[in-house]
Amino acid sequence: MSVKEAKYRQQGLMDGTHQRATRVRFGILALIFVNVVVNYMDRSNISIAAPFLTKDLHLNSVQLGLIFSAFGWAYALLQVPGGWFVDRVKPRVLYTVTLGLWSLATLIQGLVRGFGGLFSLRISLGVLEAPAYPTNNRIVTSWFPENERARAIGLYTSGQFVGLAFLTPVLTAIQSAFSWRGLFIVTGTVGLVWAIVWYFFYRDPRDSKRVNHEELELISDGGGLVDWKGKKAENEKKSGMKDFKFVLTKRKLWGIYLGQFCVNSTLWFFLTWFPTYLVQYRHMAFIKAGFLASLPYLAAFIGVIASGYISDMLVKKGSSLGMARKTPIITGLLLSIAIIGANFVEKPTWVILFMTLAFLGNGLASITWVFVSTLAPKDLVGLTGGIFNFIGNLASIVIPIVIGYLVKGGNFAPAITFIAGLGLIGAVSYIFLVGKVERITD
Repeated sequence: MSVKEAKYRQQGLMDGTHQRATRVRFGILALIFVNVVVNYMDRSNISIAAPFLTKDLHLNSVQLGLIFSAFGWAYALLQVPGGWFVDRVKPRVLYTVTLGLWSLATLIQGLVRGFGGLFSLRISLGVLEAPAYPTNNRIVTSWFPENERARAIGLYTSGQFVGLAFLTPVLTAIQSAFSWRGLFIVTGTVGLVWAIVWYFFYRDPRDSKRVNHEELELISDGGGLVDWKGKKAENEKKSGMKDFKFVLTKRKLWGIYLGQFCVNSTLWFFLTWFPTYLVQYRHMAFIKAGFLASLPYLAAFIGVIASGYISDMLVKKGSSLGMARKTPIITGLLLSIAIIGANFVEKPTWVILFMTLAFLGNGLASITWVFVSTLAPKDLVGLTGGIFNFIGNLASIVIPIVIGYLVKGGNFAPAITFIAGLGLIGAVSYIFLVGKVERITD
């Protein structure tokens, strides 16, 4: 029980109402968690399918790099428009439509016959998933007080690693049983069903019939934006460019923008090239690689859960907000540099060990969205989140293509070194650019 909940309970006992704050926000968090699992399942299934679809569709390493990056082109470029929608369309509607459509695009990938069709569908997937993480951030900012927010972000972000850790062996088995085409059809169908579930169960704080006044007050007093209505329509043309310029001219925001690019660089290596690296460059059997690949994802899951709890614990113990939020992120970025160790070992056990350490670090660093909640101007959370995710997800374009070119000669070591260097740049960005952690105002 939080300090706020204890206070409201004591007040209720004193006045005879015995009213305790409900805990509806944790049910909302569970819904977001599943959204993220579905989101990353549909992003990463291409990496599981890659060793087989390259043969069936006759793709070379450069074409495969382009397929891997196709999602990222659209996803990154649509982040700012996605953030615009998040500030104006309620999450219940926006998530239902986008989740349903991207799941349909996933299903259709199982029917493609060549490079062009697959490339186009990966682009459409990026377009439709673009509002997802800004929407997640809007929901958590509305539903959670500041002293619970890092844990909430850590928990829903862990969905991406849970999906990868526990579903990688499952997806590998589905592909072995039904081929890579069946893999896309199954994962797309799961998403379509979940979109319906989301529509029936999600509500904003003020629209929920299950939340009571005490919980709403607990959230509001703790800094949660329960009455967030986003940007108003009037004077929108006049203020639009001013808002855009505002969130692009703040040094501390550029610190988190650049840091997010570096965090996502490690992530996108694992989402795209990692299984291919194990099978084609480390010569591991496909089924074995599927199970071994789940170990780094499991470590990342542990890392992101630990990161949120450590960060909120430091806040409660009186540490500055900057110290509490930066410590796990900087530590994680530095630990992700351990990936370079894979260049100096041959045994699969050691390769997986260094990969696991690196992805553990990536998990620790993955609560970065807490800085959007904490630093962004109150009425520009969606726009700031869109730009943050846009710059961060340029990694989904750059990393697959650059690695595709770096490994053309059959040597993966330069690609691993490249990823390690970006981890160091990310740590430096949070240390020297972000500065004091406080909400930016006009």
